[in-house]
Amino acid sequence: MKILHTSDWHIGRTLYGRKRYDEFASFLLWLAETIRREQVDALLVAGDVFDTSTPSNRAQELYYRFLCRVAASSCRHVIIIAGNHDSPSFLNAPKELLRALNVHVIGAVTENLEDEVLLLSNQQGAPELIVCAVPYLRDRDIRVAEAGESIEDKERKLIDGIRSHYSEVAALAEQKRKNLGVRIPIIATGHLFTAGGQTVDGDGVRELYVGSLAHVTSGIFPACIDYLALGHLHVPQKVNGSEVMRYSGSPLPMGFGEARQEKSVCLVEFAGGEASVKLAGVPVFQRLERIRGSWEEISAMILELSATQCRAWLEVVYEGEEVIGDLRERLEAAVSGTEMEILRVKNNRIIDRVLKQIHDDETLDDLNINDVFERCLSVHDVPEEQRPELLRAYQETVTSLYEDDTRAE
Repeated sequence: MKILHTSDWHIGRTLYGRKRYDEFASFLLWLAETIRREQVDALLVAGDVFDTSTPSNRAQELYYRFLCRVAASSCRHVIIIAGNHDSPSFLNAPKELLRALNVHVIGAVTENLEDEVLLLSNQQGAPELIVCAVPYLRDRDIRVAEAGESIEDKERKLIDGIRSHYSEVAALAEQKRKNLGVRIPIIATGHLFTAGGQTVDGDGVRELYVGSLAHVTSGIFPACIDYLALGHLHVPQKVNGSEVMRYSGSPLPMGFGEARQEKSVCLVEFAGGEASVKLAGVPVFQRLERIRGSWEEISAMILELSATQCRAWLEVVYEGEEVIGDLRERLEAAVSGTEMEILRVKNNRIIDRVLKQIHDDETLDDLNINDVFERCLSVHDVPEEQRPELLRAYQETVTSLYEDDTRAE
């Protein structure tokens, strides 16, 4: 039996204002073709199907069109769980209809844990797989809040709640397998953050439980699980070095920090009860490039990329000594006539040397025009009592300039 494990599609996500529907459409078309070519029997999607709890009509269209393609293929089962970005009620709404296509959706924990333990059969009706379809476990699902509890108490209760949930669904799965009298694989899903999990800058991965890290160790997962399909972390990785506990990672780079990352999905094959895993690389549908350095280094890299007819989206990080006030204009001129587009400019020289960076991740994009003016006042040691009047004058000037531009249009 062959299973494909993927997660963290984040359909509908934008990148600095640019919509990415063409990329999502290309990925889902590639995924449907991979399922057909590899003769995949079951597809596991381990959460964060959409980027928001209220996906757009276009995002929904891509999702349902993909499910129809897969239903028409040799893939017999599709199991989809909700992640922390998904709306449980939205995912669950068409679940009865989708079940007719052998698509099983688990949007949230239910009162009856049997609902999370799926016994799947082959075309002859013989049982072939048990899936513990555990969705993202929300705080209220696994922990009872108590007045006066410490952060340590909260974290311990969260970890205990996650452990208990997996223990209970795994026990139900083992009982089902025992009743069958035949050893078929048990697979579990999850959308959580494991201890030691790897993330990258700008991937959008956030802590799941407010006020607590609650990173679980691999030891909380019962030994009867033959393969653990996880979502939430965007970097493809093993859990504690295990071949059969994995994050598939996001199929598209969610930010420029993932620009050079090799994206993949996991192909899991069972033979003789043992799982073997290989990775299928996901093509790059929209190239991202992060360029950093002095102006000479940046302009040279742009020239080098343009010589290859590159069509990348760029993030430019200026780190030179020279203060360049018209950096954006220079960059736009450098890419003019090419297929490249600059989505973000980080002028570390201005932030670090002129505007006094408050924290390591702060960029000029994080400041509005009033913030910049106030930082300039601080840099030039303008007395506090003079600042309100200067700020009002500045704002009047900006407003006047804006009104002049509006009248000119």
